[in-house]
Amino acid sequence: MRKRTVAGAAVVLAGLGVTAGGGRELLRRQAAIARRRIGKPLGEDAIDADKVWKKTYGDPLRLLLLGDSIAAGLGAERRKDTLGARVARGLAKELHRSVDLRTAAVVGSESSALAGQLDGLPASYRPDVAIIVIGGNDVTHRVPVGESVRHLEDAITRLRVLGAVVVVGTCPDLGALREVPQPLRALGSRMSRQLAIAQRDAAVRSGAHAVALATIVGPFFITNPDEMFSLDRFHPSALGYKRTAKAFVPSVLTALGLRDDVPFGHHLPRPA
Repeated sequence: MRKRTVAGAAVVLAGLGVTAGGGRELLRRQAAIARRRIGKPLGEDAIDADKVWKKTYGDPLRLLLLGDSIAAGLGAERRKDTLGARVARGLAKELHRSVDLRTAAVVGSESSALAGQLDGLPASYRPDVAIIVIGGNDVTHRVPVGESVRHLEDAITRLRVLGAVVVVGTCPDLGALREVPQPLRALGSRMSRQLAIAQRDAAVRSGAHAVALATIVGPFFITNPDEMFSLDRFHPSALGYKRTAKAFVPSVLTALGLRDDVPFGHHLPRPA
């Protein structure tokens, strides 16, 4: 499966600007600045956090994470600080059940990789809950929105056939990446928000629950970047994942039918 560097994303964003009629030389210079600022201090391998969290509680809930580096937890320095572990621990606390976490997400993935992530699961595996976080790499690598959401819908359909409730975290706002200069950053923000809206509509249309990460978590990354981002200023820190997990846990409880209210930034599936 392809893995692409964070720094390379800036180059492709520059290409997006050119095709949209932006100043070619300006955007190229900005991409070079972003590459120097961001670098690649985290590598491409996230910490393995898969295990049964709060095992003593028993009656494990099977939780599956699919998607890209955020779903994989890149940027967390301890396994308990990855997104999967944070969500697992939050659910275990709320449900007083253990949570068996399996992470199929791969750093650098685009939406087209979701099928392969599902194919790699054991044939007998049946998740109770599946969380999908994908989209940032689709934006930076110019994947057409229609193609992205088609892959997302296919993954949701497959997961629902397996009996899972599905919660989709829509594309984060790339405008929070301060290491990317303007107007390149504004372009990334606009395109990531467009994809997020399309993902939300595709998710609820396909029977999944959608969580608007740009709305719920995005403001924290914009106002507190030093605390919310990890060393590369691109992926979440431990605190960033804590905030993101707090956005998911209420939505997962709603998806499981264990919470009556609709959490802020949560979108319910459309009736069949």
